[in-house]
Amino acid sequence: MELYFLGTNAGVPSLERNVTSVALRMLEERRSFWLFDCGEGTQHQILRSPLKLSKLEKIFITHLHGDHLFGLPGLISSRAYQGGEDPLTIYGPRGLKQYIHTSLELSESHISYSLDIVEHDGGVLFEDDSFRVEASLLEHRVASYGYRITEKDLPGKLDTATMESYGIRPGPLYGKLKRGESVEAPDGRILHASEVQGKPKKGRIITILGDTRPCGSVLPLARDADVLVHESTFLHEMKDTAHTYFHSTARQAAEAAREAGAKRLFLTHLSSRYKYEDQIMQLEREAQEIFPDAVIAREHVLYGIERTSGS
Repeated sequence: MELYFLGTNAGVPSLERNVTSVALRMLEERRSFWLFDCGEGTQHQILRSPLKLSKLEKIFITHLHGDHLFGLPGLISSRAYQGGEDPLTIYGPRGLKQYIHTSLELSESHISYSLDIVEHDGGVLFEDDSFRVEASLLEHRVASYGYRITEKDLPGKLDTATMESYGIRPGPLYGKLKRGESVEAPDGRILHASEVQGKPKKGRIITILGDTRPCGSVLPLARDADVLVHESTFLHEMKDTAHTYFHSTARQAAEAAREAGAKRLFLTHLSSRYKYEDQIMQLEREAQEIFPDAVIAREHVLYGIERTSGS
């Protein structure tokens, strides 16, 4: 899994940064990627990235402010022209369905693939054998959600030497043992999965928050996350402004990461007032004073999400 930031600016695009969008690339896990928010210009950013719209499987919208969803109509319309034929599911707050349907209807856009729009009020939104996605309401001027993506634990490595001693060769019996089942060896002996299966590989947790000021929902969403993506609109010297406009400072994002026991923190949704590199690094340094593993999210950089050592 990897994160790829397509937009990290707050409110409006700037010459340095586009408005909010981040991709979670899961080529090994699902042969697809998921998109979190879709600010204006996101499809142009994707064209300049290693991502392919044909591989886009799901979009999660945090809230209905323009800098987080104005890119949706164009991206939805263009996806088929870039090979996107598989179904696409979009999750977001109530009102999202009306926005998308009205945009597509008035522009007479015709979608050739299956489009499913799921409006929600939080809770578990998606779950299969590999992943679980849940959402919680944050504290912003409109309903804004944070998403917690949990990769389920993977089976441990099989002890092939022991299986060979039972006369078991690669094939269907391997699959049964990996699923935790017992099998009968060619000589009639029973081999239990617990005898040959190593410790499960712990799944990763990624938390991606929408716009918010500090609130009680952040901690459970970010608890023990391998990666936390947190808005950091202002330096802490502007904490009163941040509170008034329902945003967070870099320091507050770092405090949330530390309290939640997260492993890495990406700072995004930066105010346009921070144009120059020394200003950007000031935001990063402020966060690192509280949480050393905090970095500014850079656009068009692929960030690997490694498994925790020993997991």
